[in-house]
Amino acid sequence: MSTDVTTPGELTSFGVATLFIDGKWEAADTGATFDVTDPATGTIIGQASDAGGAETDRAIAAASDAWPAWARETAYRRAEVLRAAHDLMVERAEDLAHLMTSEQGKPLRAARNEVRYAADFLAWFAEEAKRVYGQTIPSNRSSHRFTVLKQPVGVVAGITPWNYPMSMITRKVAPAVAAGCTIVLKPAEQTPLCAAAVFKVFEDAGFPPGVANLVTTQRPEQVGDRLLDDARVRKLTFTGSTEVGTVLAGRAAATMKRVSLELGGHAPMIVFDDADPEHAAKGVSLVKFLNAGQACISPNRIYVQRGIVERFLEVLTDRTAALEAGPGHQANVGIGPLIDQASLEKVQRQIDDAVGRGARLLVGGRRLTDNGLDRGYFFAPTVLADVDESMVIYREETFGPLAAVIAFDTEDEVIAKANDTQYGLASYVYTRDLGRAVRVSEALRFGIVGVNDINPTGAQAPFGGRGSSGLGREGGAEGIDEYLDVKLVGLAL
Repeated sequence: MSTDVTTPGELTSFGVATLFIDGKWEAADTGATFDVTDPATGTIIGQASDAGGAETDRAIAAASDAWPAWARETAYRRAEVLRAAHDLMVERAEDLAHLMTSEQGKPLRAARNEVRYAADFLAWFAEEAKRVYGQTIPSNRSSHRFTVLKQPVGVVAGITPWNYPMSMITRKVAPAVAAGCTIVLKPAEQTPLCAAAVFKVFEDAGFPPGVANLVTTQRPEQVGDRLLDDARVRKLTFTGSTEVGTVLAGRAAATMKRVSLELGGHAPMIVFDDADPEHAAKGVSLVKFLNAGQACISPNRIYVQRGIVERFLEVLTDRTAALEAGPGHQANVGIGPLIDQASLEKVQRQIDDAVGRGARLLVGGRRLTDNGLDRGYFFAPTVLADVDESMVIYREETFGPLAAVIAFDTEDEVIAKANDTQYGLASYVYTRDLGRAVRVSEALRFGIVGVNDINPTGAQAPFGGRGSSGLGREGGAEGIDEYLDVKLVGLAL
């Protein structure tokens, strides 16, 4: 294989042969490749194979052929390969983190955290493979028995995003493989090398040929069309925008595929006046600017009770101004680049709209170009105050380092405002009143609520939303159920 990829670590040595089909690394049939760039510097760091329909068809065929034998394997065998993959991912964590920082842009510390998070899914679902329980149901006839079985749905199509380019892969592959399914995965075109590195882990861990297949491309429609239209694919799992997810779900219905979708969010964070405003502002700064704000659970609407809003803004502004932006491999960098030019323009558009409608710009508000940052897609961490319902940012997901703060007066008022959105993924509450914590968390119409908790996620916990934020759950005991069909067996004695 070619060795012309220049990102750190040995794991990129597969070069442009980034298709993994039926247990073999391949180039695209035409030899076509596409460049992969570092969003912090604009440097081309490598190339990936640019697959089309023919390669996708072969990957589906490989997964379909491998599925019957894999479905018959014991849960202990499936757990064994997942556990081996976990151990290899931990062993290679530093190389994987450096690759992620080069390709996706997040600071190295955050990349290391993501690799650990990705490995957690492999370990968790290695154990869940052995917890797929059936059921017996008493019959109303003495000579009759009912048994309920849970069996793998079959071939899975997985589509993953660029913002968490390794953990979103293991969050889909691990439960599918644990359940006895096989999978064809298409990663985001911005981060194909991270995907290939993860699949190298799967190969070395002993995944049998055809169980996990990877198709990299810069032509997602061609690959997606084959995955959606092929009746052998029985499930679609997608993480990405609501707009794309809605289209995919409609297409999947034509062949009656099972669908799970993890889509956009517009998370509210509510800070009540009984909370410590300094503690809350610190928490907001940590979660809002994580991954440069490019996370579906990033708080978009930050509601602060009027009595403490100015102190909260003071602390948040100071902490935001102290964040150091730069390439993620540099020491002390707290915020990396956005993924592309379009992301820069979206953040700037939201700021210009809000300021034009009366919001106060407290810090940031511009693209960063000093000290060589003009080569990448850096945007200054930004705080806006006096945001209201008339502004685009109040309704539209940002996906960037922009904190929008809104003052409120009463509990009932803020619950109504927080729920006034089509999205329903994550939400956050800061309060020291136990009764209020229970009331508000129960009243918020979101799949996830963090109470004094800015990281209410984990491999062991169900992750997902409602409304335009998607369908189904990933992680937790619920995560493997998305890949299992329920079969009733009636037995007459």
